[in-house]
Formats: sequence, C-alpha cells, structure tokens
Amino acid sequence: MNELIRAVYLSWFLQRAGYGNYPAEQFKIAECAVEATLAHAHETGEWHIPSDVVVDFEALLALHDSQLASAPLHAVLEAEQKLRTFLGGTSDSPILLST
Repeated sequence: MNELIRAVYLSWFLQRAGYGNYPAEQFKIAECAVEATLAHAHETGEWHIPSDVVVDFEALLALHDSQLASAPLHAVLEAEQKLRTFLGGTSDSPILLST
C-alpha cells in the first residue's frame, strides 16, 4: 500500500477515535489526490501530487504527525488494526462523509 494513502487512512481512524477534528471532506480530497497521483504515475512514470491539493494534503500530513505525537500507543495500534481490517474487506474507502 502506498504510504501516502496509508497516512490518510490511519489519520482518519485516529480522528474517529478522538484524535483530531479535521473535516471529512478534506480526507476525501487527499484520498482522491493520492488515487489520481498513483494512476498518473502508473501511466506515465511521473510522480507528483496535483498542485491544487498540495496545501490540503500538507495540512492532513501535519494532522497525521500531530496524532502520532499525541495519541497513546494503544490508540495507534487500534487504528492500525482498523486499517488492516479495511484492507482485508471490499469497501472502496473507509472515509464516510456523513459522520
């Protein structure tokens, strides 16, 4: 799994556990940007995040860094388990906009 999308999803699960208050829409923007970047990289061999979402993605990575610095180990391990469960399932995305 790409480390960028892993960071997006792990941050999502940590936020759902109470570590963060970032708008769900921003997680979706980052998720879509990573997916588009991966598709473009597979087609062209070029790797870059679209410039119109770099600031959004940087903010999400700052949240991820903050979460890892403040969340207790058990919360991070639980988020990792949720990520593994998601990856083993059939859902396209763990990010729910209605929450």
